[in-house]
Formats: sequence, C-alpha cells, structure tokens
Amino acid sequence: MVATKPPPEKKPAIRRFLENLRTTPKQVRDTALRGGKPNTDRTRSTFVFGNVFLHLHPVRTHRWSLKWATTWGLGIASFAAFLITLITGVLLMFYYKPHVEVAYDSIKDIAFVVPTGNFIRNIHRWAANLMVVTVILHMARAFYTAAYRAPREFNWLIGMALLVLTLGLSFTGYLLPWDQLAYWAITIGANIAQSPREVTDALGMTDAFDPGGLQKLLLLGSDTVGEEALIRFYLLHVMILPLALVGVLSVHFWRIRKDGGLVRPKDADQRLGPVAAADYPVFTEAPKKTYQLAAVVRGKSGAVGRGPENTVPSMPHLFYAELAVTMLTIALCVGLAMLSDAPLKELANPQVPENPAKAPWYFLGLQELVAYSAFMGGVGIPAIVLLGLGLIPYLDREKEGTGEWFGGPGGKRLVLQAACVGFASAIAIEWFSIKNGWLREWFPNIKQLWITAVNPGTVLTAIYALYSLWLVKKYDSTRSGALGLFTCFLCGFVVLTVVGTYFRGPNWDFYWSPADWPVH
Repeated sequence: MVATKPPPEKKPAIRRFLENLRTTPKQVRDTALRGGKPNTDRTRSTFVFGNVFLHLHPVRTHRWSLKWATTWGLGIASFAAFLITLITGVLLMFYYKPHVEVAYDSIKDIAFVVPTGNFIRNIHRWAANLMVVTVILHMARAFYTAAYRAPREFNWLIGMALLVLTLGLSFTGYLLPWDQLAYWAITIGANIAQSPREVTDALGMTDAFDPGGLQKLLLLGSDTVGEEALIRFYLLHVMILPLALVGVLSVHFWRIRKDGGLVRPKDADQRLGPVAAADYPVFTEAPKKTYQLAAVVRGKSGAVGRGPENTVPSMPHLFYAELAVTMLTIALCVGLAMLSDAPLKELANPQVPENPAKAPWYFLGLQELVAYSAFMGGVGIPAIVLLGLGLIPYLDREKEGTGEWFGGPGGKRLVLQAACVGFASAIAIEWFSIKNGWLREWFPNIKQLWITAVNPGTVLTAIYALYSLWLVKKYDSTRSGALGLFTCFLCGFVVLTVVGTYFRGPNWDFYWSPADWPVH
C-alpha cells in the first residue's frame, strides 16, 4: 500500500488576508507592467507595446534620430506646449464664463482674485504662442531635411493640417477675454474671412453669390462680433479644435512609426561610427522560441531594408530625450509667465474702435497684405501658399539629400542666397509701396479687379515664383526650386510680420516708432 502525502495545512483566512494586503503594491505593479522591470530588450519592448500612451513609439530608435541636430526636439516641444495649454486651459475653465456680460469680469477675477490665476493665464498664453512658433519651426525642419519624401508624403499633409489647427486654436482663444484688443482683432479676422466680397462686388454678383458673407456668418454666427461669436469661439476653442488636433496628432505619430521612423541619410550608420560601449547592444537577451520562415516577399513599408543595427531601445533613450525637451518647454513657459503678463485692455466697446486694430501676431503678415488687397491678402495668397506646400512632396521625387539639412543640389549656399532674395524683395516692395503708394494712389479711377490682381502681395509672390523656376532650370532639380521658394516665403512672412507688428500705427500708416504716432 502506497502512502499518500497529507495535504498542506491551510492558513487561517485572517493571515491570508494580511499577507495579500502586504503584497498588494507589488501585485498592482506587476499587473500594470506585465513584462516586468524594463531592464532587458524583451521587457523594454513589452513596456512599449503594453502601454496605451507609448505604443505609438517604435520599440527601438535609431541613434541618428536621437541626435539633437536631427530635429532640435521641435516636434516634442510642440506637443509639450499643447499639453501645457490643455492643462492650464482646463484650470481656467473652472472660473471663465462664456457670456458677453460676464466674460470680461471673469477674466479680471482670474487675474486679480483667484489664487495663482494670473500666473496660470500667463502660462496658458505663452504656451499657446510657443506652440505656434515651434509648429512653424518643426515644419521648416521637416522641409529642410526633405522629410516629406516617400514614404512620408501623406504625413507632410497631416503636418499641414496640424499647423492650420494650431493657428485656429490660438485664434479662437483670442476673443475669450472680451476686451478691446480681442474684440477688434477678431473683427479684423472676420473681415479677412469676408474678403472674397472684394471680387464678387467688383463683378456685381454678390447678391447671387456671396462666399465671403457665408464665411463671415459661419465664423461669427452673425454680422457682428457678439454673443453668438463668443459662444462659437468658446466651443471651438475648448472642444472641437482640441479633439480634432488630438485625432490628427495621433495619426501623425502613428505614421512616423509606420513610415520607418524619422528620416535619415542613407549613410547615417557610417557617419555615426561604431556603437559606444555605454550604449546597449542590438540584442541583450537570447530568444526563447524559434520560428520557421514560411515565405519571402517584397515589402513596401518604410522599415524594409532597415535592420536593428545602430539602434537602441526607446526605453529609456528616446523617453529620456522627450522628457528633457518637455522639461525645457515647461521651464521656458514658466519663465516667460513670470516676466510678462498676458494683456488685458478695457472692456470691449463696439462704439470705440482700436486704432490701430491689429490681428494676432501670426496673422499680422496677412493683415499687411490685406491693407493692399483684402481678397489676395486674406484668401488668394494663403491659398496659393498652402497649395504649393501640399504639392511639394509630389513634385519633388528626387533622392539626393534626403535626411540632410539643406540637402539637395545647391545645399546651404542656395538657401542663404534664397534668404537674401526673400528678405531683399520683401523689404524693397514694402519700401516702394510705403514711399510711393500703389495703383489706387496713382490712378484713382482704376477698377478694383486691377487692384486685386496687381498689388504688392501678388508682385512679391510672382518674384518668388520666378526665382524658384530659375533655380529649377539652373540646378536641373525640383528640390532646388522648392528650397528657394520655401525660403523666400519664410523670409517674406518674417518681414511682413515685423512691419505689421512694429511699424504700423493709426490708420495703418507707417511709423518708425510709436513715439511718432499723432497725439489726439
């Protein structure tokens, strides 16, 4: 007869309860991080795959992508600025009241009554402005490194959508304080939206076809800036546009991963040299399973032909770099918030117009163009620029210079020459039009369609376009033409923004200094 082992003695329930209570923190950690501590390649990969917020990242990151000079962290800085505006915006929503009779008072309460309210509002304002700047610079970085080329063409269009949404977020938030600055800035924006009437009025067809009036009505919900506009802007600012931006941003991040990561030169591995001893090797843990290769097929994704060599685990290398950029962005916003307060002028008064009434700084270039032609400055030229930017990936199908700063025929020297042309042309046309006037001053009875077709903005655009075509012919390269055109428009944007910001006074006249403004 075989002896049977007695069953183990069962612990009392109270003892089991106490032991379970003691080990609960470890169980919570283990269930949250099912792969264990991220200290091997396998557990680091699981750490990324198993996290809903991190799975858009690649498991491994190429060393070239971690170089500061590759991106300068502009994409992460833009995302960090968005998170800061989101968090501070939610805090401000607890006290803000979107109604014309109390909106201004609620902003004053935030600034002078709510503890740290003015500080939070300052951070919100600076983070929003920083987001606009970093998004523009990030787009410029992507262009100058040819990051729009195959297979990243569609993600370039996604980036353009993010730029438009960013500008929309900042613009809709501009009205919420309901002070003089906000009221008349939005009035200018509404008039820009209505600018197609310049053409329809000249053609005598506004009564039958009025796209400008429709755009203004959709923007304001009325003919004037009032209660409907405030509610509409508030809803766009706190709900519709943030949700749209989060959705588009998720696609943007996902496409970066699916398109093979950040763009890099073909010889990036040779430029980097051997992996330093401090870096992780390609694999740090032998696989526990083997698999049989069933078939070999030709792949089409951006990762084809790119092995794990010269890569490091995203955890911790990429995450530490992102954390560093985020901390720098927060520090910059906090520092600026301590040095400069968000503006708050008198209560909005439709009977007392601001003079000069200026749009937000990122639209002052358009306002400068609108001063010559409302339609071309507000709709025509921006549409041409957006169309040109969208076509760049599909017109430039070359390979030379991909992943390199100012890569392509001409390189850095071409960009410097284009910057000189861009600045010189914009400054010359501004100087000439300010000193001598334009067609309306020369020919008082000239038809409006001539003013629309031939104005400083269209002349400047034509100069840039002709210069770009000349570069295409000179270098026999569409990339060279694109480099020149993009650089010229960027320089023109800077010149027009500076002139509109610092040198335009009452009645949009030119003054060297506010001290020269007429005294009332």
